[in-house]
Amino acid sequence: MLQTMLNVIPRATTKSTAHLLRHSVSTFSTKATPKNKPKSRDSFEDLFIYKTLSSSKSQENELIKCTIFNSQGQMTHHGKDVPKSKFMKQYNLVPRDFRKLSKHTSTSGVKSPSSTMHNIELVPSLVTRKNCIMLNLLNIRALIQKDQVTIFDSYSSAYSIKHESHSQSQLLKLMENKLQENVSNHQEKEYYEFRALEAILIHIISNLTTEMKVHKTILTNVLSGLDESIERYKLRYLLIQSKKLAQFQQKATLIRDLLEDLLERDDELNDMYLTDPRTGTNHAEIEMLLESYYKTADEIVQTVENLRSQIKTTEEIINIVLDSNRNELMLLGLKFSTGLLSMGVALYLAALYGMNLENFIEESDGGFEFVVIVSSIALAVLLYVCVKKIKKVEKVTMMNFKGQRR
Repeated sequence: MLQTMLNVIPRATTKSTAHLLRHSVSTFSTKATPKNKPKSRDSFEDLFIYKTLSSSKSQENELIKCTIFNSQGQMTHHGKDVPKSKFMKQYNLVPRDFRKLSKHTSTSGVKSPSSTMHNIELVPSLVTRKNCIMLNLLNIRALIQKDQVTIFDSYSSAYSIKHESHSQSQLLKLMENKLQENVSNHQEKEYYEFRALEAILIHIISNLTTEMKVHKTILTNVLSGLDESIERYKLRYLLIQSKKLAQFQQKATLIRDLLEDLLERDDELNDMYLTDPRTGTNHAEIEMLLESYYKTADEIVQTVENLRSQIKTTEEIINIVLDSNRNELMLLGLKFSTGLLSMGVALYLAALYGMNLENFIEESDGGFEFVVIVSSIALAVLLYVCVKKIKKVEKVTMMNFKGQRR
């Protein structure tokens, strides 16, 4: 059975690898196991070798799903499955270039929404190679050459198909129109790689702008509702939207920082010239292109920061209002407690008078009037003193603290 399993070794696996596996298993069998080893142990070892070889074969045959545009801006392949090893060999790439792409285009079955969103929210990057530019911006993975654009799709579940198909179709349509501009119009020719890069940046900035407008509209309505009345469900909704806005701010900030970093690196700007390589500081075209979208991304970030500032101001005002209401309730409780204390003193005096004990007041004609007057005076005096103390506490100002410090 062991020999049968070894026969399924793929052609890419060398004979030395198979010999090494045979030798290791035979050594393990003779040294680590007794002579009367059960057959189940043999089956386990055979299964282990089979799984190892199958895993190696699956890694070599891993597929990459992509859409390809030619030099004329025409879509030559849509959703084409290409073996990863073949693609790397064709474009002279190394495995580390596909590290993030592999996470995004994983074929390990159906993904949950959380895992899909986690893969989309990767840190953006733009890497230049000898003959290509590799992009990883939000949910877009692309490889740009001087005469070809490859956009990587995701092997996806129903969730990603539902949420990404519209955005993906918009990108493909925009890419096709942008690449065919110089073909249909007789104007100064713009480099192919710059047109492809601009199409991707337009799509990214457009999505960020749309998402920013949605957040702005929702938060404006929430804040205006809180101005009218502070209710629990409104505060909960504000908290949820604040978290979403923070995530969006991080995403927009990463895009802006990436563009800013590229503008400060002359070597990266020169490497983006695939059609006509440049050196030194002769990269005005790509610098102007990136700078325009950097300014737009910076405006989006500034708008989001302004929204977060409004949220923070509103939260501070709400806290002040809630603190004021809490203080008013505490003062109201103190006033009730003061009234009850004053009445308690009057009732105490009346109880003393009504005790079933002999005293001089019972024999006098004005005893009842005396007790009533004394109780009323005690109640009024105690109530006045307590209310005065409460008002003094209520009118606390910063000047009082300065006087105490002195």
